[in-house]
Amino acid sequence: MAERARKTILCYGDSLTWGYDPDGPSRHGIEDRWPSVLEAGLGGSVNVVAEGLNGRTTAFDDYLSGADRNGARVLPTVLESHSPLDLVVIMLGSNDMKPWVHGHPLPARQGMARLIGIVRGHAYPLDAKPPDVLIVSPPPLAPTQNVEFAEMFGHRLEASRQLASQYSALAEELGCGFFDAGSVATSSALDGVHLDAESTRAIGEALAPIVRVMLEL
Repeated sequence: MAERARKTILCYGDSLTWGYDPDGPSRHGIEDRWPSVLEAGLGGSVNVVAEGLNGRTTAFDDYLSGADRNGARVLPTVLESHSPLDLVVIMLGSNDMKPWVHGHPLPARQGMARLIGIVRGHAYPLDAKPPDVLIVSPPPLAPTQNVEFAEMFGHRLEASRQLASQYSALAEELGCGFFDAGSVATSSALDGVHLDAESTRAIGEALAPIVRVMLEL
């Protein structure tokens, strides 16, 4: 294949990538969602595809929505649709903390490993090469007075704090990039899960220099 002048990044995630705004609730403007901020931070030299779905898990079924929330089952179709890709940024794991999904960091790590295996093993059209992978650990859950969300996530605050160390170890083991979004962003106390505009923008801004290195921009 001829070399493409402009590279493409797929941002694969859940409501934090979709842009769920806990204040309202509503959806953040496109300019405030972290994939958009990442694209702007790269100076428009890279095409960033935002693929976020509310409730998406790493690799587990959740039938409380009409959409398929199993990230492992949907990912091959998404890869095929947007190929060729140079980098896949995966930020998932928050919804894995729901007690009816599994509620523990170790299965989330195993689910993330499954996603990486899919990215690397997919039969891309036109013999395109598999993209690199950047794992992003979502910000840990936060205490909230929102009873519905507190019960929804089974008060799994401590479990969510372990995602970063699990994902970091996985990234080192599999040779992927890694970033802890909790180092720059904090889940809103409004529902304990989602991000305000400042936090979601901070993730995009922090990822830009990491992506520049990974893509040799």
